Amino acid sequence: MELTKNISQTKILKSLLAIVLGSIALTISAKIKIPFYPVPMTMQTFVVLFLGISLGYKIGLASVALYLFEGIMGLPVFSNSPEKGVGLVYFTGPTMGYLIGFLAASLLASKISMKDNFLLVLIKLIIATSTIYILGLFWLGTVIGWEKPIFSLGAKPFLLAEAFKIILLALITKKIIKIRNFI
Repeated sequence: MELTKNISQTKILKSLLAIVLGSIALTISAKIKIPFYPVPMTMQTFVVLFLGISLGYKIGLASVALYLFEGIMGLPVFSNSPEKGVGLVYFTGPTMGYLIGFLAASLLASKISMKDNFLLVLIKLIIATSTIYILGLFWLGTVIGWEKPIFSLGAKPFLLAEAFKIILLALITKKIIKIRNFI
């Protein structure tokens, strides 16, 4: 009985540590800007998908949710905070749809399995990333007005970087899953 209790406590502690580390990784990925064409690239979407693949849907989603909660509470975790504001005001700004899309993308990425071939992994990653942009563009249009070129402002400049991140992640997904299954 005592051994079962200790194993359960250890599992909970490992999960909590993974959630916190996932949130930290997401924060770091938001702050580092990599020179890329036509706009600088962050690795946020890569890390969101990585969290889903490597931690599974429960812990991956919890990591993303913790990151969003930290940002809403005023911690400068988001890409352009504190320069462009913090807290709920920043969260409900033009990027809120993308941020909420992180939850859906992490969930969808967690559904990738070892049985999936490279093409299927690639398709699933494209679909997962697309949810970020669909929700992001929907919210962006709501905030700034649908008469503006929403796709050109909120997606087109990032597509090349997203393709790069998706291909990179698709190439290492099987190794990530092997490590996850080993641990």
